[in-house]
Amino acid sequence: MPYADHEGELAVRIARDALEAFVLGRARQAFEIPKRFEEKAGAFVTLNEHPSGELRGCIGYPQPFFALLKSIEKGAEGAAEDPRFPRLRSEELDRVSVEVSILTPPQLIEVKKPKDLPKYITVGVDGLTVAQGPFRGLLLPQVAVDNQMDAENFLSEACMKAGLLPDAWLDPATRVYKFQADVFGEMEPRGPIVRRSLEAAHVGH
Repeated sequence: MPYADHEGELAVRIARDALEAFVLGRARQAFEIPKRFEEKAGAFVTLNEHPSGELRGCIGYPQPFFALLKSIEKGAEGAAEDPRFPRLRSEELDRVSVEVSILTPPQLIEVKKPKDLPKYITVGVDGLTVAQGPFRGLLLPQVAVDNQMDAENFLSEACMKAGLLPDAWLDPATRVYKFQADVFGEMEPRGPIVRRSLEAAHVGH
C-alpha cells in the first residue's frame, strides 16, 4: 500500500533531523511516530547538492530488516559518510536536499531467456538489484528516470554498479530483482517536501 503524502513528509523530516544530529553531534528530535513506521521496510536516503542536483550521498537498506524508522535514521547517517564522497561537513547541511525512498521487498524476475528481462521492467516504476555470486548492485527507480535510460540501459548500469560487465544480465547465473519505491524529497534544503512522480517524469522525456 503506498505511503500517504503526510507519511512521506514525516519520513523526510526524520531523515533530515537524523542527518543533522549525526553531523553536528547533537541529540535527535522526538517525533510522534505512527505505527506504520514501526513495521519493517527497506528505505534509502539520498542527499543531493542544491541547486545543482548533483549526488552527495545515498545509503539505505533494500531488504526489510529494520523498522522503517530505523531504516531511515541509519540511511541518513550512512549517507553522510557515503564512501564514494568525503564525509559531509556541517557547513554543507544548508546546501543539500534530502530525499527518502521507501521500498517494497525485492522480487526475483523469473524468465526463461535472460534477453527477455527488459520486457518485465517498467522504467519510472521499478528499481533493480542485480546479484551474481558475491557481487551486488542496486539502482533506485529514479536513477533510470533522471538519466533517461531505457530498460536495457538500466539493466547494464545495475550490472556495472555490482562490479560486473554491462551485459552480465544476459548471463543465466545473474539474478535480477525488481522493487518499487515511494519517493519523497525536499524541493530545497529544509524546504517544502513533495512526492516525486517518477512515471510522469519518464513519460515527459
